[in-house]
Amino acid sequence: MTQAKVIHLIDDTTPGGVMRVVDHILNAPMLRAQAQHQVVQVAKTAFVAPTLKADIIVSHTTVSWRSLPMLISLRAKHPTARLIHVEHSYTQSFTAVNVPKRDRFFTLLRTAYALFDSVVAVSRAQGSWLVTRGLVTQEKMRVIRSAVDLTAFEAVPAPIETPKVIGAVGRLHTQKGFDVLIKAFAKVDDPDVCLKIFGEGPERATLEVLAAEDPRVSLEGHCDDPTQAMAAIDVLCVPSRWEAFGLVAQEGLAASRPVLVAPVDGLLDQLHQGARAVEGKSMNDWVKALRQVIGGRLPATAPLAAPAHDTFQEAWVGLINEMLPQEIEKAA
Repeated sequence: MTQAKVIHLIDDTTPGGVMRVVDHILNAPMLRAQAQHQVVQVAKTAFVAPTLKADIIVSHTTVSWRSLPMLISLRAKHPTARLIHVEHSYTQSFTAVNVPKRDRFFTLLRTAYALFDSVVAVSRAQGSWLVTRGLVTQEKMRVIRSAVDLTAFEAVPAPIETPKVIGAVGRLHTQKGFDVLIKAFAKVDDPDVCLKIFGEGPERATLEVLAAEDPRVSLEGHCDDPTQAMAAIDVLCVPSRWEAFGLVAQEGLAASRPVLVAPVDGLLDQLHQGARAVEGKSMNDWVKALRQVIGGRLPATAPLAAPAHDTFQEAWVGLINEMLPQEIEKAA
């Protein structure tokens, strides 16, 4: 029997969470046994979709008014293929922070999602928002929490009992909230504790100005091996203003680090695996959380993240089986 063919459509190959999840799908044993998976890149400026030979096309692209014509042509050019869209970007908190004209934005999302046979949310919080906002019907919605291989992080030595190095890892972007973390850390009166932030991005100059006010704060730059960054810290902070899922929190939990997360979007999905939500989003909320963990009133280590690899594979296998046309039994 010929294997089904699944094409994953991407518009950005920059190393990051989306590409890591796509690579994980391509290399997952259960998924490789089920179907042939292939990645095809489409330009963000493309108005017309490529002609693809596939049973299922999975879009990992970013929905926008500019990309809408391409998505419409994708549907028109592949009337017999089943189309799935994975929403890696948009969340309730993203909309609150970035979208002034929400009715127009929601019209865009409803129009785009209507082109697909199924829409995948990468966290329960995101999926709930998409459905309750009326952007996706309950029948089309599937929640498949993002996953990557965490084996290397599980091998990182456990942190010391008394936290001395607070850390954050990610792109230096407004989304990540590192400015709030630096300001909050400045309020922690402990000369023996430091804050290390790993990553590069457009907010570096702004963060350098903030970091210059406190010699305990350092911007460590990009780290080729993310396990080395995790090994260099005792506590991981994820102060994002919005986050569809938050893979870095999973990495921190796998490395047995206490993980403090902002109470937004997909970061709330991390709580049942051991992450701890800060009470609010303000600087003062982060000051309180940092003082608690540095003061030792929280456990110095967190439980390992529950294995998500098999659950991720099983969910995708189930969705692909659901999307594939079923053979009709011959009449007797």
